[in-house]
Amino acid sequence: MKQLASYVSGAWVEGTGGARPLVNPSTEEVIAETSTDGVDFAGALEFARERGGQALRALTFAERGALLARMADVMHGAREELIALAIENGGNTRGDAKFDIDGASATLSAYAAIGEELGATQVLLDGDPVQVGRTARYEGMHIRVPRRGVAVHINAFNFPAWGLGEKAATALLAGMPVVTKPATATALVAHRLMQLWVEADILPAGALSLVTGGAGDLLSHLGGQDVLAFTGSSDTAKTLRALECVTARSVHVNIEADSLNAAVLGADVSPGSEAWQLFVADVTRDITQKAGQKCTAIRRVLVPAERLDEVAEALSERLTGTVVGDPSDKSVRMGPLSTADQLRDVRAGVARLAEQTEAVCGGLGEVSAVGVADGRGFFVGPMLRLARDARAATAVHEHEVFGPVATLLPYSGDADEAAELVALGGGGLVASAYSNDRALARALVLGLAPFHGRVYLGSDKMAAQSMGPGTVLASLLHGGPGRAGGGEELGGLRGMGLYQQRTAVQGDKGLLKALIG
Repeated sequence: MKQLASYVSGAWVEGTGGARPLVNPSTEEVIAETSTDGVDFAGALEFARERGGQALRALTFAERGALLARMADVMHGAREELIALAIENGGNTRGDAKFDIDGASATLSAYAAIGEELGATQVLLDGDPVQVGRTARYEGMHIRVPRRGVAVHINAFNFPAWGLGEKAATALLAGMPVVTKPATATALVAHRLMQLWVEADILPAGALSLVTGGAGDLLSHLGGQDVLAFTGSSDTAKTLRALECVTARSVHVNIEADSLNAAVLGADVSPGSEAWQLFVADVTRDITQKAGQKCTAIRRVLVPAERLDEVAEALSERLTGTVVGDPSDKSVRMGPLSTADQLRDVRAGVARLAEQTEAVCGGLGEVSAVGVADGRGFFVGPMLRLARDARAATAVHEHEVFGPVATLLPYSGDADEAAELVALGGGGLVASAYSNDRALARALVLGLAPFHGRVYLGSDKMAAQSMGPGTVLASLLHGGPGRAGGGEELGGLRGMGLYQQRTAVQGDKGLLKALIG
């Protein structure tokens, strides 16, 4: 049996008991075990702060960027091995696995390029200097410098590579050491990534640590210079926000939680147009990719009432052709949910939706999985639901079913009504709107923007270049208000702000200029 150790204080450390299993979600076979019992988390954090933090702060942005580039290169070289592990432990199809792994390496590379562009400096200027005295000699400016603590990253089960890569890239480039904790159930990919980077001897000691298994008392040792970044459920987020280290010691917290992302089809989009085809492809992809287990997946589909039947037919045709089963089978296009808990939660969520919606296709997710013995694996099929009264279907707007299901919601075609219905979701990571009409597109963006971290505009002219609303880009913000957690990640230089202190400095113009080199 494979044992997954944690990498802390510059060494691999196995837990002393209480092992937790990792399984293949297609077969339910136990493939590895891990434990953190007996791990000295206080010592691990102190090692990261003292050794890793000091080493990173001594480097320039360009030098830190070079480290990220090497991490991306090593990752790319092991791509096929990582894909195989993602299929085995995450229930990913090959396409799903590539989405996760290539997303991680691309983000590392993107931040490596930012480091190279920032060059041989260690201090960021935030905005332009301003005159604060009688003459131009006396100026004030804002700078950003690394916090003197450690960044603890608690990542979700669905993106073990990308979650690790996107958070670590921004923190390391900012000059802050990282302790990363993947979700235990799907930790195999993150564990192997850490092995590869340690073997390649890329990072200074203490710059990046890995915790596989329970967090134990890890968070109780955090203080005011530390950062806690979490991706997961809103229930867990509430627990984290109430921790003493947060309430009493002001640990800097960033949360990415639930998100009832919506897609709005504009009234001007006609069947067969490029924008229509893009809309159908995006919704279908978000229902089936990673079995709907994406924080950015479309959950609510707003359609002009007169187009409802046409949209239902187009989506049903795509979804009913989806082959579900063991993702190691090349004919399979959608694998299982990642864990037994996810299967239970999705079934419960769909049952809740069924009280206020009707099935368009896929029923309640009943499916005969290809290449799997009857009764084995955590499988559900893709589902499309319909709420005839978009406003009255409160379950659609209040509970995210984290699986392969979306709900059609008819609306009049008015932009204000669409934005009002989408806002019932309480805030999200991304909303998408499909229109070629400039006035309508503007109205939709301005109506959706206050409730979302990102708005994606689909149209005829960009359809051939689009990666879909579900793709998180290193150059654009990822996060959202309200239900989505109120956090922000990535966004190029903006992402580093989570790990840096912004400080106003005032004094002689020449001295200030020397600060930023």
